Amino acid sequence: MSAVAGRRRVPVWLGVGVVVLAVVGGGGTWLLRDELFHPFGDARACAGSDLKLPGAIPAGGATIPADATDVHYYTQNGGAQVTFTSRRTKDHLNRAGILPEGKALFDQKYGDRFGDGDLEIALPDGLCGKSLRAPAWQYHSTAANGTRVDVTVEVSTLYDDAFRVPARVVVAYTTP
Repeated sequence: MSAVAGRRRVPVWLGVGVVVLAVVGGGGTWLLRDELFHPFGDARACAGSDLKLPGAIPAGGATIPADATDVHYYTQNGGAQVTFTSRRTKDHLNRAGILPEGKALFDQKYGDRFGDGDLEIALPDGLCGKSLRAPAWQYHSTAANGTRVDVTVEVSTLYDDAFRVPARVVVAYTTP
């Protein structure tokens, strides 16, 4: 008896089945990659987040603007940090009660300026996304429920009394 006669041939259908399963499994993984590789299946959540935020993120007393893009958040130990880009930043600050309606954007009663030029300002630890560009203004506020809120917004380099358009924003607050 020869060595060839003792081997069993693998049926062709079994090889085809393995290839089909590999293609379907790989395609499913590719289609669901955001759900598989982000906390809670939310592409906005940064690695290490321990709490999922709702679709309409309530950042510091008001939901983020409807036109917000490049939204990311990091939640840890009851605190949340959210970053987004928007053309409606002043509206958000007014709705959240961080900057009272009719007040100057850069009143030192509500915050302070930091950074000069076009330097990048690092995001807080854990928060993912693009860095802010200097100069920036940081507002310090306490919401009606006693929550501490800090909002950092990119300031225009062309106009003295305006935000960049669109402006990157970072809101840090305690989650309810």
